[in-house]
Amino acid sequence: MCGIFFCLHQGRNLSPDPDSEAPSFHDIRAALKTVNAQRGPDAQRTVSLTIPVSPLAYTDKTASPIIHLEFFSSELRLRGTAPIVQPHESNNNILCWNGEVFEGLNIKPDQNDGAILFQELCKLQSPLDVASLFGSIEGPYAFVFFHAASQHLFFGRDPLGRRSLLTHRPTPLQPHLLLSSATCGPSPGYDFEELSSEFLHYIDLSCFVDEVCLSTISRQDAKSKARTLFAIPSPINPVLPPDDFPKLTSLDVIPPHLSQAVDDLINQLNRSTRLRVLDIPSIDCNLIKSSKVAILFSGGIDCTVLTYLAHRNIPLDEPIDLLNVAFENPRKLQGHPEHAKRENSGKPKQPKRPVYMVPDRLSGLEELEELRRLCPDRQWNFVEIDVPYAESQAARPTIEALMFPSNTVMDLSLAVALYFASRGVGQVRQQKDSKPVPYVSPARVILSGLGADELLGGYSRHRTAFTHGWKALVDELQLEIDRIPTRNLGRDDRIISSHGKETRYPFLSLSVVNFLASLPVHFKLDPRLETGVGDKMLLRLIARKLGLVEASQRKKRAMQFGSYSARMHGEKKGDAPLE
Repeated sequence: MCGIFFCLHQGRNLSPDPDSEAPSFHDIRAALKTVNAQRGPDAQRTVSLTIPVSPLAYTDKTASPIIHLEFFSSELRLRGTAPIVQPHESNNNILCWNGEVFEGLNIKPDQNDGAILFQELCKLQSPLDVASLFGSIEGPYAFVFFHAASQHLFFGRDPLGRRSLLTHRPTPLQPHLLLSSATCGPSPGYDFEELSSEFLHYIDLSCFVDEVCLSTISRQDAKSKARTLFAIPSPINPVLPPDDFPKLTSLDVIPPHLSQAVDDLINQLNRSTRLRVLDIPSIDCNLIKSSKVAILFSGGIDCTVLTYLAHRNIPLDEPIDLLNVAFENPRKLQGHPEHAKRENSGKPKQPKRPVYMVPDRLSGLEELEELRRLCPDRQWNFVEIDVPYAESQAARPTIEALMFPSNTVMDLSLAVALYFASRGVGQVRQQKDSKPVPYVSPARVILSGLGADELLGGYSRHRTAFTHGWKALVDELQLEIDRIPTRNLGRDDRIISSHGKETRYPFLSLSVVNFLASLPVHFKLDPRLETGVGDKMLLRLIARKLGLVEASQRKKRAMQFGSYSARMHGEKKGDAPLE
């Protein structure tokens, strides 16, 4: 994990226009370096490069015939045993790497994946070679790579957009190209947007003429019949069930036709989780038995299955942190119409629930007890992260700046929850009724269950689609996969990484995505069954087989509603822009 900042300019028009409110180039560059340094507290470095360009190539004879390239990276060390300082550099080849390679390259536990990838990139000859290499690796990533021999600058994100990379394209007022993992919020004159993950992008600097000319490379060579394994997600299996397809009678009984799928998905998820929790280096030799892995934990089925699989793959003497966040939401504590009716009815008042006993806290505590029964030898640190209203509001400007360019009411509700959960500042209890003690999670890797609803049919919109038949449901699931790169992952990466931590998504391994895409739709869900059984049916069967009985029957609840981070100020629609 790291923060990336890159800029390309010609050394002109760098002074601010006296009539403009836009910050100077030097100010915005310094600000972006600062926010990206927060993502990688272990090391930061800048590498600068100038490339002479023939004046004959310019129509503007006043322009500088020199292109200035500046590469900045910060490093959060999570792979290998030796300290790494980025950018990677050799013979004027330069790589800023914010990612993890979990499959596709032979990387030993003591090696750094970015260093190995850089060696491979330096050997390549053409843009198609670069696309082919990235299509052969699996993991979340964003990168900027300058290939000296060809004078090509490449940049991009993984096919699912699991890591943030924002771009400011040159404008007459701000004629420089900027790439950054994060921003400081909206800035006059700078229009940052998420870089599309549909393609890889490049600039041929050997034929630079007056302005930046961006080109794209397809992730999958259309002329090649052989599909590169991790270039793009596999399409959804279009096979529909027969008309007399029987309904599941109980989660306790796995139908014969689903037996293999259940075992295969357990193996796929277990492998994906194992790759994401093994070989994480200790940041301090005195903290060997401290938590290296934390889980965004609501007690729901998605995070609980991952928690149990993480337990299988993490040494028993290493605690696991369960991050459970709850908000003081004034609208939930007072002023609700139904609450007012009860208060004025003359009937005996019901005892008020403690402020932080929100739905996700209650289900999280219930699931904690189930995990303790199944895994009694593990130290589970259930981190109660209680956020007073005043504290959440004080952090709002910071959170809005981090999540930008995402700027809706729903974006803020989710970003607030993720910001405080991933910060990991709370309290833990050794036993259910023990006195809580302050605790700050030292874990740098955070697992998230995001992706299960999209891949296995966990949203109410899947039931709505099914009212038009199985084919409409298949189409909706295909849309889910197609939309993953443009939805929440970049925003979530900017929020969580601001604490110097990295999110990993076992459900969104392309190996898991492709496996689930290959299954017929009726193997994954059955909207004919009631909620809590038919939605994510295959995952519920897995949870029950693993012994997670309580988790297997929990219904879907969105994080912002389970933690009470939503609707603190009114009933605005989620897609409404922030004021």
